[in-house]
Amino acid sequence: MSRYDSEHLRVSGLSVYLESGRGDKLTLPMRKYIQNLLKVNMEEPYGAEWPSEEKIKRQEMVAPEVRYIFINQYLNGFTTECSMNQDAGVEHNHAPCNEDCLVGFVHYRFVLEEELPVVYVYELQMEPSAQGKGLGKFMMQLIEQIACKNQMGAVMLTVQKANTQAMAFYTKLRCVISSSSPSRVDPQIGLEKSYEILCKTFDSEAKSKLEDGDKEL
Repeated sequence: MSRYDSEHLRVSGLSVYLESGRGDKLTLPMRKYIQNLLKVNMEEPYGAEWPSEEKIKRQEMVAPEVRYIFINQYLNGFTTECSMNQDAGVEHNHAPCNEDCLVGFVHYRFVLEEELPVVYVYELQMEPSAQGKGLGKFMMQLIEQIACKNQMGAVMLTVQKANTQAMAFYTKLRCVISSSSPSRVDPQIGLEKSYEILCKTFDSEAKSKLEDGDKEL
């Protein structure tokens, strides 16, 4: 992994630094950390679908095309709910930690949607103790910058309908339900699906194809 910047950032009073990574370069402790945080945050929204979805996510997370941004907090002796242990993997507790700790990650990929290059955010996960502090918004703004810098037409993501907090969060960031989402492709099919596909477009072509649903300009 490599750091984005040698200096730390301050987001809503938290001192953090970012590291980049790839799916095929993850260490075993990091894989365990990701799996554990996914379960903590996503088991409830997925409900009965979680056991099968968890298997899919474990395969997705190590693909070579996966890009990660890991958020680490400079603790300076403050308590946290997460700690990385290189021997035992990952443990969650409420004990003081004197080392820097992971507080979340973003899993994204560069893909094609409707023949347009986009950044697809597969996961934006924060430790429960780090939620509601502006880190999620900061990371999505960073993803938007990455998308624009690489001339991507949009940022896209999938959200479980049951995850009402996530839906509200992305709506505030001006994401809209994409024309490729099941509920817009066919309302009847949409009722049967547990998710929506959201997008935030950056140019007229992407808006036409991903928001308005036009296949040809």
